[in-house]
Amino acid sequence: MDLHLHTPASSDYHEPDVTYLDILHRSEARGLDIIAFTDHNTVAGYRQMMDEIQQLEMLESLSRLTEDERNRLQEYRRLLKTVTVFPGFEFTATLGFHILGIFSPEKSVREIEHLLLSLNIPSEQLDDGSVTVGATADVLTAYRLIDEAGGLAIAAHANSTHGVAMRGYGFGGQTKIAYTQDPHLHALEVTDLGLKGRRTTAAFFNGTKPEYPRRMHTIQGSDAHRIRMDPKNKKNLGIGDRATQAMLPEVSFQALKELFISNDFALTRPHWPAAEEDYDFIQRAREDGPSINQDFHESMTVRGGRLYKVIADVCAFANSNGGTLYIGLPAEAKKEPVGVTKAKASVDQLQRELSKRISPALDVQVDTMETRGKTVIRMIIPPGDDPPYAVDDNKVYVRDEAETGLAVRDEIVNLVHRGQRGRRVEADVPEKLEVTEEPLTGIQHPRTGVEIVGSEERNGIQYYTMRDLRNGNVVKNVTQSSARRLWHYAISEFRKLPEDLKGVKVAWRGDLGVLKEQKRGTRRRYDLIQKTAQGHRVYFGVTEDGIHGDWKALVEPEGG
Repeated sequence: MDLHLHTPASSDYHEPDVTYLDILHRSEARGLDIIAFTDHNTVAGYRQMMDEIQQLEMLESLSRLTEDERNRLQEYRRLLKTVTVFPGFEFTATLGFHILGIFSPEKSVREIEHLLLSLNIPSEQLDDGSVTVGATADVLTAYRLIDEAGGLAIAAHANSTHGVAMRGYGFGGQTKIAYTQDPHLHALEVTDLGLKGRRTTAAFFNGTKPEYPRRMHTIQGSDAHRIRMDPKNKKNLGIGDRATQAMLPEVSFQALKELFISNDFALTRPHWPAAEEDYDFIQRAREDGPSINQDFHESMTVRGGRLYKVIADVCAFANSNGGTLYIGLPAEAKKEPVGVTKAKASVDQLQRELSKRISPALDVQVDTMETRGKTVIRMIIPPGDDPPYAVDDNKVYVRDEAETGLAVRDEIVNLVHRGQRGRRVEADVPEKLEVTEEPLTGIQHPRTGVEIVGSEERNGIQYYTMRDLRNGNVVKNVTQSSARRLWHYAISEFRKLPEDLKGVKVAWRGDLGVLKEQKRGTRRRYDLIQKTAQGHRVYFGVTEDGIHGDWKALVEPEGG
């Protein structure tokens, strides 16, 4: 499919003599099942095509068709059985951000034009197809109105010019978060979907960033202003040059919308007309490795507790922000898949075990997929709306970056509050503990890892108060023996530090410093330190997802 095609109704279209039949012919030739006409701030292109068809049908009913007109009508009918065309527009919001609004063919042109008027497109410019239409509606209002009108709101070329990921803009922060995480936004259109690595837009919005917890569907579109790619400037793409493959049960607007509101992110992938290799979604996931929202298990045997580990992960994801589990795969991307024998029986067993052992009831999607000639099981776990979730009624698990562990008391309290109020609530910190506030410099702490904010000894045992940097939750009464792996590591390293940190070897850059750097596979983890007016703050186990702002200059090489 290619959901970003312009027509001669856009004022900046490169080939004004192109006909709508030409566009349909080229779409058919590129193997596209679905296209959308998304002219600038207008639905005039789609309307003109439908008006032409209606005019031909009227002449047919009056038996007044010429031979050429009859051929055109027959060709329209043939092509529209092969290529489904969705009406839509590319809206220019305030500050110049571009948003695609795409609708069902059952939506009338008049209704879509009424929506454009509601978005402050001047009535006298409804047919202009101009990028610049003056002050219009803001981004969030556009998302909401498109969604409420039954359409798909997609951020156009989000990582590029006029995109809401804000490259080239001198601001971001909360605005960027709002523009890319809004519940009325269905997907991000990106220009780097076919690339690999953690610096891609899809990787950035994969749900592992603390400030971007909602994983976003990402697609690509050609943004075509011509039939074929411009041979003199290959950035000017033609129809289908940057298309998306979507695995739908049927070719329909409703099926596409259900895909975008689902938690299944394996159903879309880049489609290249002359692809050199098949796109393996699971292998891409393995290259990303275990994280806050995905993990891998080689098997699910009862012996050795492997099945229980799977169930514990499901519980942890439900108590966190949801996630995906793969069974039959080692986490290391270079190792060959193990696969699952008797996949159907294994899926049935998992569904029975989850139904019996996870409470309250949780709707988990369990299916099978193929990768490198092996069948593996995939489990899509939603973020639970009734936490805390427990295994066997009494074991509550939570996700701590790439690991699952039993929740401690304060975490369970937070989950109860979240279930009652629909949001996460930070546990109270006793007055006798002095918890360092945000530094006066305005540089915020990293967004992953933990900070030890207090400790006290009771009956010969040292108890620590930990702050989870991902969500801000404060957990009290943690001992080294009861701590999960990351917390245990933080306590061990904390105890090694002298009271006076002046003599500790630190790689400083201004008030920020690196105490330790570790590398596991392709991932790095840091222990960081910060000078504040109140003293030093130390952050343990900070992952790359938690590095932001001035911290990036500290850990990334110049020009990196």
